[in-house]
Amino acid sequence: MGNFRTGNTSKAGFLVAGGAISTQFGAAFATRLFHSIGPTGAVSLRIGFAALALLVVNLPNRDKLAKVQGRGRDIWVAIAFGVVLGAMNLTFYEAIARIPLGVAVTIEFVGPLGVTIGGSRRLMDLAWAALAGIGVALLAGRGLLGGEIRHLNLLGVGYALLSGVCWAGYILLNSASGRRFRGTTGLSIAMVAATIVILPFGIVRGGWHLLSLDSLWVGFLVALLSSALPYSLEMYALKRVTSRAFGILLSLEPVFAALAGLLVLGQRLDMVEVAALVMVIVANLGSAWFDSNRSAIVVDI
Repeated sequence: MGNFRTGNTSKAGFLVAGGAISTQFGAAFATRLFHSIGPTGAVSLRIGFAALALLVVNLPNRDKLAKVQGRGRDIWVAIAFGVVLGAMNLTFYEAIARIPLGVAVTIEFVGPLGVTIGGSRRLMDLAWAALAGIGVALLAGRGLLGGEIRHLNLLGVGYALLSGVCWAGYILLNSASGRRFRGTTGLSIAMVAATIVILPFGIVRGGWHLLSLDSLWVGFLVALLSSALPYSLEMYALKRVTSRAFGILLSLEPVFAALAGLLVLGQRLDMVEVAALVMVIVANLGSAWFDSNRSAIVVDI
């Protein structure tokens, strides 16, 4: 056991926001790999480089190995976290290969939104989640509310929904892993497990193109932006708030996806989508403001 200290949601909010910005810009850059190595190849490079980076940071030594040995249950939690993490990334990349980034993230958001609603015991929390949900629905564009839905690739929509389910599992398992391991040790184990699961799919699709110079440098950039940095930030954030509060904070994710789509992919927003962004931002700020008066218990293990 370790010592206890208190933290607040506002600190976690900055961590989550930073991770969201990094993730979405990384996803936008990842689309440049799809024509040569496909979504599975892009995911393989992203996860593989991120795992390598984290292993270097957490270079094993005798003391660390001694602490990990004999903790079979904890290790299996980290492995399960990695499998879900890999599945979440694979299905998301398959989605953005078929539908716009902002739409994919919006549909995927049913995962963390479900965690928020499922874990809430306060009417105010449900109100913020409902407001974010309305914004998320609008952010998907008029297509989800009107006739343009026929232009969306249904397989892409299905992949996005499946990624949302994995995202919910990611939140819960990330929190569980973060409580069991100090620093990013649990995340490193998870990333190695994710690499083992995803790499065979990437090799089948990308082949030798995975080792081309263009693929490697873009893959490294995507790994840094979309995996190593945001997952580390979110791991620390989940030590300071509950999974429910974390799900509410993630309501900013579609906002940064739309911004990345605009700046990197040239996807412009109309007035309805801007209104949706405002709703999501208000929901996030409201939840963070009201949660800032309540301390979260943090345990050092």
